[in-house]
Amino acid sequence: MKLRRPNLEAIYREVDHYIPKKENLQPPRIGISANRKDGLSCIAETYVQAVLKAGGAPVLIPVITDIEALTAIVNGLDGLVMSGGGDINPLYMQEEPIPALQDVDTYRDEYDLILLRLATNRQLPVMGICRGHQILNVAFGGNVYQDIHTQHNQKLLKHSQTLSREQVSHSVTLNEGPSKLRTMLDSEKELLVNSFHHQAIKEPAPEFITTATAPDGINEAMEHPEKEIFSVQWHPEAMAANDDEQMLKLFKHHVESSRLFKKAKYIHHRNVTLDSHTDTPMIFPGEFNIGLKEGGKVNLPFMEEGLIDATIMVAYIPQGPRDDASLLKATDFAMNRLQEIHRQMELNRTRMCIAYTPQEVHVLKAAGKKAIMLGVENGYAIGKDIENITRFRKMGVSYITLCHNGSNDICDSARGDAEWNGLSPFGKEVVRKMNETGVLVDISHAAESTFYDALETSTYPIIASHSSARALCNHPRNLTDEQLKALAEQGGVAQICLYKGFINEDAEKASLSDAIRHIDHIVDLIGIDHVGIGSDFDGDGELIGCRASNELINITMRLLKEGYTENDIAKIWGGNLLRVMNKAQSAPDNSL
Repeated sequence: MKLRRPNLEAIYREVDHYIPKKENLQPPRIGISANRKDGLSCIAETYVQAVLKAGGAPVLIPVITDIEALTAIVNGLDGLVMSGGGDINPLYMQEEPIPALQDVDTYRDEYDLILLRLATNRQLPVMGICRGHQILNVAFGGNVYQDIHTQHNQKLLKHSQTLSREQVSHSVTLNEGPSKLRTMLDSEKELLVNSFHHQAIKEPAPEFITTATAPDGINEAMEHPEKEIFSVQWHPEAMAANDDEQMLKLFKHHVESSRLFKKAKYIHHRNVTLDSHTDTPMIFPGEFNIGLKEGGKVNLPFMEEGLIDATIMVAYIPQGPRDDASLLKATDFAMNRLQEIHRQMELNRTRMCIAYTPQEVHVLKAAGKKAIMLGVENGYAIGKDIENITRFRKMGVSYITLCHNGSNDICDSARGDAEWNGLSPFGKEVVRKMNETGVLVDISHAAESTFYDALETSTYPIIASHSSARALCNHPRNLTDEQLKALAEQGGVAQICLYKGFINEDAEKASLSDAIRHIDHIVDLIGIDHVGIGSDFDGDGELIGCRASNELINITMRLLKEGYTENDIAKIWGGNLLRVMNKAQSAPDNSL
């Protein structure tokens, strides 16, 4: 640590002549959780030095439990280090304390848990150290030994060394298989570490994997395979601050992840981000309020946390009987769902508005509001009255998915018996009417025959609001390479669907990495101008690493890692779809 000479004039001259870099080029702000001792929020200086040496700007976060204040702090951060400290209160794991439990500070626990929740809701990269390793595990649903010496059934090493913190005391083995830790450490198989603990992780939290283990079986490191979250049981900051290159690599990785997150936030602030397909109205019986976190995966709080500007919420109607009474009931149900979304403006006027056009989406973003666009999923809702298309459009509907699972009066579905060999005669009238009114033709769920008929019949480009690549996941709901090429040739766009069964044939393993592979495949096949994202959230869409609107920024993080530019990402995150929507809404007979 360099100390300047005690010269007031020289210090002021240096400060006043310093020209800061542009915000997006400044070092990422790395929050460090404070310890609490004798009424003081404090931290070992080695944490600060390790972050500085790795290229970050350290920010000490005081031990407070005021959620409003902590939210304001977290919103200004790009990454978080959870520091070491005392024991965790076992009541947070629904356990009673055992005699070997040492001093606990429930106030510190509460602070750490609130801080972690706020940070991970916003997808900040997180690095946990010692107690931070353990509290992170508890926060995500894992558990810890209250005391390894009385609860662990193996003969143990000495895990509370008396050596100084910068010295190593035992070895750890890096687990087999790919991991962030192995990448950080250049595929090292063994590592020498220090050790200061008597509590330890018993079982890793769901989705997390163990990445390093001590010779006695104690968990020494873990990570989330898809998110930028990792933690270690030892104290790398003490070693990194004393120029241990291996330990400094951990901090450099964390700072670079935080720099990437800072860039992702910058891109989301500068460009419209739009999710083209969510089924949120379907999951609520009767009335609901998207201004609250009420159990769905898409709402205003999640959109605000994930920096998502717009989403298209659809009135979904399952395929039912096609007699006149059933068709009228389907139309009424769709109208009711659309009216319920409109009601959200009355409940949340300061935070959102219904957007009818791409221009309105941009205006709402500039005003700091979220844009909710509308769609209808399943042309069954049209019934046999083609003027329902005009009525839907006047309510703000931007696209209609021609069918769902099962053929209807409009077309054949990808799931069901072929009835029309594509579009029915009425279906061709429907497509032409959609062209006239500026409603996009959506062929997700449609049979291949319907897809090609729609391409031939439509005057304007068509879309797939939530479909993925069949070349990577052989499901009839996905688009073949030939379909994708034909879609692009007409100027349309395919929005990658995050429904796990359409992303990976082993659905339970479907992850964010798989979704990125689908995006890469389509970009390589037909170019950057013809791909987007339609999550299908609240319609069972979810992947490991991307389960709700607040997690969609993780896609941006991964696209940046893949080398996509800001312009590329802006196209994927809505630019392509809004371009096609603009073209469709330029129809001369569009009354809006």
